[in-house]
Amino acid sequence: TMSADEAKAKGNAALQAGKITEAIEFYSEAIHLDGSKHVYYSNRSAAYLKQGDANNALQDAEACLGLNPEFAKGYSRKGAALHSLKRYNDSIAAYKEGLVKFPSDTGLTNGLEQVQRDKDAPPPGAGPMGGLFSPQMMARMAMDPRLQPYLKDPEVMNKISLVQSNPSLLPTVMNDPKMMEFLGLMMGQETPPETTSEPSAASSTKTPPPTPETPAPKKKTEPKPEPEEDLSQLTPEERKRKENKREAMKKKDEGNQLFKQKKFNEALEAYDAAIALDETNMTFLNNKAAIYFNLKQYDACIEWAEKAVEVGKANMAPFEDRAKALVRCAKAYQKKGDLGKAIEFCDAAQLEFYDKATQRLLKTMELEKKKADKLAYQDPEKAEEAKQRGNDHFRAKEWPNAVKEYEEAVKRAPKNAPIRNNLAAALCKIMDFNGAKREIEVAVDLDPTYVKAWARKGDIEVMMKENHKAMESYRKGLSIDPSNASCKEGLRKVNSSISSSMTDEERKERAAHAMADPEIQSILNDPIMRQILEDFGSNPQAAQQAMADPGIAAKIEKLVAAGILQMR
Repeated sequence: TMSADEAKAKGNAALQAGKITEAIEFYSEAIHLDGSKHVYYSNRSAAYLKQGDANNALQDAEACLGLNPEFAKGYSRKGAALHSLKRYNDSIAAYKEGLVKFPSDTGLTNGLEQVQRDKDAPPPGAGPMGGLFSPQMMARMAMDPRLQPYLKDPEVMNKISLVQSNPSLLPTVMNDPKMMEFLGLMMGQETPPETTSEPSAASSTKTPPPTPETPAPKKKTEPKPEPEEDLSQLTPEERKRKENKREAMKKKDEGNQLFKQKKFNEALEAYDAAIALDETNMTFLNNKAAIYFNLKQYDACIEWAEKAVEVGKANMAPFEDRAKALVRCAKAYQKKGDLGKAIEFCDAAQLEFYDKATQRLLKTMELEKKKADKLAYQDPEKAEEAKQRGNDHFRAKEWPNAVKEYEEAVKRAPKNAPIRNNLAAALCKIMDFNGAKREIEVAVDLDPTYVKAWARKGDIEVMMKENHKAMESYRKGLSIDPSNASCKEGLRKVNSSISSSMTDEERKERAAHAMADPEIQSILNDPIMRQILEDFGSNPQAAQQAMADPGIAAKIEKLVAAGILQMR
């Protein structure tokens, strides 16, 4: 069994080799074996960030600091993850918090400089339409009751995200009727008097519909507090529901902090309180499932993750969140050893929201299941029964049926050399010499002292016109059992075939066949051997002296047996 430190070391090696997914798996195994080491979370955070998964990188960075607040790299990990999420102010705060404790740390200093540069840089596409979905405009839209339903629509928010990242996609997004309707409402809203701005130069020549203006990009301003939602127009029941949702989120955050500190029972209580306040948020249930997973209570994990999916579907939660809960179910089933169910839940997650990491997990599970199914199928007793049925068909000259039964026996006992030998014999009968050679080579690998297999290998090589290889196989068998009749007879026939006269067509066919053999090609490409072959014609005495070397003699014999050379 691998230790936690060994798993971490393998994760480090995989990360250095650029195998990010493999590194994450090893770090996860290390955490599974010993969740008290902050370094494991730090390393996995780095791997997640390299993979582009900043959310998981942030979670691991916070877990790392929860275990050891005096670890400088933990603040670097947190700052980098927040930077990647474009939460610039939070990232700056994380770096500054680390620099208070470690003022000379280069990683923290460089990270802070980079995030400050990115924060102060002009926003992408800062032109007439560049601020259409800026944070300030999004905050204003959130306060408009007409626009709120659109901002809760995942499809609309996905398209807004696309335009935020690449304003040039706005014309494409405008083809969507729902977005046209949303933009129409947005363009018609009144601009609050406290946020008016100067018109741009472009707008002085034409009078387009009023559009929200972008603040001066280079002006440094302190972040404004989030606007308070106006609850005055709500009924008492609606107001109570809003307040409960806010309190539920506070309880969730409390539970997250307790989770990072490994205070699982207290975290469960916090999540239960959140669920009691807001039964429509699937995240609270999925977080409970995560705790049960860490406690290795996999049945409870599956139960709560499935409840989370039900709540998510009932309340139109984002597809990505529903997929995460389904993946959690899959991992719990994997831990239980039920790979069939694990694959089923992974497939369901991919239908909700396609994710590359989930696809890799699915492929890994499918390979694990295939391997497990093969192992479960193995049964020596049933292999022997199939072998006997194959023998009966072989004696009755029912070759295809014999092959079928021997193949079944191989599946039941893949490391049984005699069964492979029998299968090779049956494949020869249906003229499948390549298949026969493949099986007999496995047989001699499984049992190098199995003389009958060496004899069969030589017979197959003779049929494939590979006399040089057949000679080696027969000799190998005779080195194990000098009295073996099959090997003796096979070797005699090969020597007789080499010395017998062949037609030019037969000789050319055998030589062409031999030339495809990498071993023969290697001999012919050897400069020493090429010189010796030339000496046979121009300097026979030198060639004979070279033949005194057993290695040279063996290679010449191989060329003769292959039909490349003729000895007169």
